Amino acid sequence: MNKPVPLTNSGTCGENGRRILRRDPNPYLFRPLKIRSIELRNRIMLSPMCQYSAQDGMSNDWHFVHLGARAAGGAGIVCTEAVHTEPRGRITRYCLGLWNDQQQNELGRIAKFISDQGAVPAIQLGHAGRKASVSRPWEGAAPLSEEDGGWQTISSTSSPYAQGWPTPVELDRAEIDGQLRGLAAAARRARQAGFKILELHAAHGYLVHQFYSPLSNTRTDEYGGSFENRIRFLLQSIEAVRSEWPEHLPMFLRLSATDWVSGGWEIEDSIALAKILIERADVDLIDCSSGGNDPRQSIPIYPGYQIPLARKLKEATGMPTGAVGLIHSADLAENVVASGAADIVILGRTLLADPVWPLRAAKSLRAQNVTWPTQYERSDIF
Repeated sequence: MNKPVPLTNSGTCGENGRRILRRDPNPYLFRPLKIRSIELRNRIMLSPMCQYSAQDGMSNDWHFVHLGARAAGGAGIVCTEAVHTEPRGRITRYCLGLWNDQQQNELGRIAKFISDQGAVPAIQLGHAGRKASVSRPWEGAAPLSEEDGGWQTISSTSSPYAQGWPTPVELDRAEIDGQLRGLAAAARRARQAGFKILELHAAHGYLVHQFYSPLSNTRTDEYGGSFENRIRFLLQSIEAVRSEWPEHLPMFLRLSATDWVSGGWEIEDSIALAKILIERADVDLIDCSSGGNDPRQSIPIYPGYQIPLARKLKEATGMPTGAVGLIHSADLAENVVASGAADIVILGRTLLADPVWPLRAAKSLRAQNVTWPTQYERSDIF
């Protein structure tokens, strides 16, 4: 993966033929970044943010407008919400899926529009595991009963997420292999739909996280116990994706860099994992999130609270990172990239509130290399 370069090689020749380098006048946030064959127009990514608005896993006009507006608004990467590999992998009945042709075709329509606006279309694939089968946030985010349309959940073990939650079925080896095949099939559909970046969701207490965290994985077979065993399903999931995801296209990994619970997964574990991933050369960037696997977590919430996780992981391993978590201002976003804490900023609530936030940031930071839709030129952003 190409690293950010603070100085360009452009310039003019002065006396005695000496080349005079000119500093790139653009803020770091708006300098292009090439990852494998894909070039980003800036370092801003729309974070995967569930909309809970699908029917039977199918995207619709809401998703088209939601994602399309952020592409027209100037984000460099526009990523779907979590798209699930099978019906029982959905968080709610209203979450997206990618297990049939119709779902692929509808998502393909969105991917094309994102590309047409100059942004890179990205898709996040995942499985909720034991945190599936719940109501939507505005309906309480509580486990669904069978009468309300709930379904049997699965996990690394039969331990429920929290008191009062249903007991999941522990996956056996044959079922693990089935999950990996389903993930590979979804990756193939994502490629055929026209997405250019694929992010594997391995965070927030969902299925992959349930395997690598010692808080949720008490298995005694080759998938449990030691660090090497607990990350086995994660590594196999990456292999499954790469079996269908072309070498020339980037792959991201959303990781909970810490569980925020004593005895759980820690930043040191994330660093050890990143070193393995660098050697394997399958993952191009780690999207550094945190928590979500245990209700006992204690998270210190403040603007940019997860930036230190991205910085620590990158400095310790050289793995490119994305910083996410309450990054609201252009100055903070610029500092993240300029200081080397992360290679991109991943914005969720900020872009939910303001689809054209990148345009405002470009004006605030005086970016000179930005071309925006002519349809927006009459606005007061310019």
